Amino acid sequence: MSGLLCLCRQGFEPELAGELSERAAYAGIAGYARTQRNDGYVLFATDEGAALSKALPWRSLIFARQKLVVLAELRELDPSDRITPIIAALQGQQRFGDMWVEHPDSDEGKPLAGLARAFGNALRPALRKAGLLTDKANTALPRVHVVFVDGRHAFVCVSDTRDSAPWALGIPRLKLLPDAPSRSALKLDEALLTLLTPEEREQLVKPGMRAADLGAAPGGWTWVLTRQHVKVISVDNGPLREHVLETGLVEHLRADGFHWQPETPLDWMVCDMVEQPRRVAERMATWFREGWCKHAIFNLKLPMKKRWDETRLCLDLFQEQAGKPLVVRAKQLYHDREEITVLASPLR
Repeated sequence: MSGLLCLCRQGFEPELAGELSERAAYAGIAGYARTQRNDGYVLFATDEGAALSKALPWRSLIFARQKLVVLAELRELDPSDRITPIIAALQGQQRFGDMWVEHPDSDEGKPLAGLARAFGNALRPALRKAGLLTDKANTALPRVHVVFVDGRHAFVCVSDTRDSAPWALGIPRLKLLPDAPSRSALKLDEALLTLLTPEEREQLVKPGMRAADLGAAPGGWTWVLTRQHVKVISVDNGPLREHVLETGLVEHLRADGFHWQPETPLDWMVCDMVEQPRRVAERMATWFREGWCKHAIFNLKLPMKKRWDETRLCLDLFQEQAGKPLVVRAKQLYHDREEITVLASPLR
């Protein structure tokens, strides 16, 4: 079989299935989404897996943490010899530059972590002996993935290292530092890693830039920006942590972040306010239409039902009202919950 295997947050399989189905239809590629709620993954079955992968770049997918092209689906694997059928499935493929053994990040998938580690240690030398894997990691070559969904059921997949998550399971392993004002700091850290390429981060986040953090208290996102030596206007009626203010890079304005506007244009605006997603999308569009910022990262808190429909509506609304051409990238990050994180920028 062929197809696209995408990992996602547990419980968001319907949203990912809806996204893949709609985008595939728009690209003119026939197929169907196969999933069950809480599996932590969606298989989009199609005879054109490679073509669909090219049509749906990883950074453009909102609910997919990882995107892989399926080479084979192996059921009823013999626990005493899982390696032989995997090598058989890879015959005729070019040499791979790396190999990952993974599992969904779900209640049923997490117990497979031990199997994934142990099996990876056994599979790696076997692939090298078969001439299917380089001796050293080579990011210029495709990566082979084995994704276990249970001990006897696995997908053998391939990814382009330039068009897939650079972290196993699509999850960046970020550490919450002791002086972080809140766990929400991890969301902005992950957004900068995921929504921007390394070259874009170097170009767009520079010391001395000016930013606004709307709804800043207690200061998690402001703190992340100050670590990049960005000067921040933190807008919130609530208090900020004292050590954030002591950086000398922060001006705290006690005001309603939803209605405040800057006196002069800023480089960045970030926003993690709890508000209806359409209201947030409209307010973020106003910032761009009025020229108050060049770039923005903001969160949209999603409803419990029809989350894909609401996501599409909000992003369309934002782009229609922004009044200028923008690159818009959205992702449900690992550190997000019932929300997505959006980057908007004029970068091309």
